[in-house]
Amino acid sequence: MTRSEIREAVFILIFQAEFYEPGEWDSYAAAQTEEEKPYGGDTAEVVEKARGVVARLREIDGIIGGISEGWKPSRMSKVDLSIIRLAVYEMKYEKLPKGVAINEAVELAKKYGADRSSAFVNGVLAKFDEG
Repeated sequence: MTRSEIREAVFILIFQAEFYEPGEWDSYAAAQTEEEKPYGGDTAEVVEKARGVVARLREIDGIIGGISEGWKPSRMSKVDLSIIRLAVYEMKYEKLPKGVAINEAVELAKKYGADRSSAFVNGVLAKFDEG
């Protein structure tokens, strides 16, 4: 899988976490790794990265709340929020360059979000200060 394909798979797992209780989602993620292996040889990497995001949701959502003027994370669409969470995680914890993270997030928003999702995601992430 390419880096973009791995990122897309991680986004999908993060999005799915919205619909599970924390312990239930972790069991689901474990099954992905141990049994189903839907991402071939990259399954463990996808699940590990998704777990990293989910484990830090409180902190990531605090960052998002601080940079999204007039938008609390709880008011954002689940798709947009999942994309933004992943990008913030990549910039903060993986030190992915801001421009790369934003570009990848915008592409996910174009594919999975509503008509104005890509502009919204871009606007929120542009305010992120990785320092």
